[in-house]
Amino acid sequence: MMQASPAPVLEHAPADHPRVKMGKVGVLLANLGTPDNYDYWSMRRYLNEFLSDKRVIDYSPWIWQPLLQLIILTKRPFSSGAAYKSIWNEEAGESPLMTITKDQTAKMTALMKERYGDDVVVDFCMRYGNPSTKSKVDELVAQGCTKILFFPLYPQYAGATSATACDQFFRSLENIKWQPQVRTVEPYYEHPLYVEALAQSIERAYGKLEKRPDVLVCSYHGVPKRYLMEGDPYHCQCQKTTRLLKERLGWSDTDIVTTFQSRFGPEEWLKPYTVEEVANLAEQGKKRIAVCAPAFSADCIETLEEINEEIRESFEEAGGEEFTYIPCLNDDDAHMRALSTVVEENLQGWID
Repeated sequence: MMQASPAPVLEHAPADHPRVKMGKVGVLLANLGTPDNYDYWSMRRYLNEFLSDKRVIDYSPWIWQPLLQLIILTKRPFSSGAAYKSIWNEEAGESPLMTITKDQTAKMTALMKERYGDDVVVDFCMRYGNPSTKSKVDELVAQGCTKILFFPLYPQYAGATSATACDQFFRSLENIKWQPQVRTVEPYYEHPLYVEALAQSIERAYGKLEKRPDVLVCSYHGVPKRYLMEGDPYHCQCQKTTRLLKERLGWSDTDIVTTFQSRFGPEEWLKPYTVEEVANLAEQGKKRIAVCAPAFSADCIETLEEINEEIRESFEEAGGEEFTYIPCLNDDDAHMRALSTVVEENLQGWID
């Protein structure tokens, strides 16, 4: 077991000096977020925070905010709430994303304890909704974390995901009297263990099917094409993940395609759009397809509802016969080993 550097000592501190916990390293996992419930007001609060983020919607607030507040947020909470209700974990009273993120955090905690003992503290936060990034940063500092590794759980970098999560993390440090040292984890879209975990999940899913799918659709969350032209590397990193997955599986180019889902608004987004491409495949005679979502570290509304319901429907209406959704890696052991390895690589120099 590796040991952390000795905790610093406040020498010659007077008797009335405030007690300060020191010497631990925090690992803060971050995901997109989830509403607290699927009722109208819970959905409205969540959507307002999400859609008011300038990294997500970068239109002028003079144009966007009146449209958001007066039109979108009067209607969308109903439709989004219905979608969340269809996948809600009623037993736990939370969304599947929350349940899965808790499971991932528990497994990461066990892996870090096995590796580092009690010197590393693991927790999670959400960029939107609860638990907030600030609340968890404050908790880690209160537990004596003088160093914090911030880990956005997005394999591929995008300004609307990784960057806004990091923005919020750094904002959370603004009012801390004694700021911890911090690091952020870079995207892991090409990490060998991540690609291996993806490949294993595909192989397991294919092994359970009576007939092999004609095509595997790798559906990534979309962003406006304009973001690519402005320098966002997301599109290129998604393409590389698919290529590495194809090479690891030993497949040909015709066995796998890259698509983008969740288009929002009037402008052009990254293409091909998943909902259109699966219909095209069915019309071309590809009657059996499988769909996976390599950009998501945990199943959520975009996978459980959009892919497994809306996109499935598009395929079947176009003549498709067998649609297989392959779940996200979630808390799969190979996935957690990959993520813990990424953490260990980023803790080098902090824990020797």
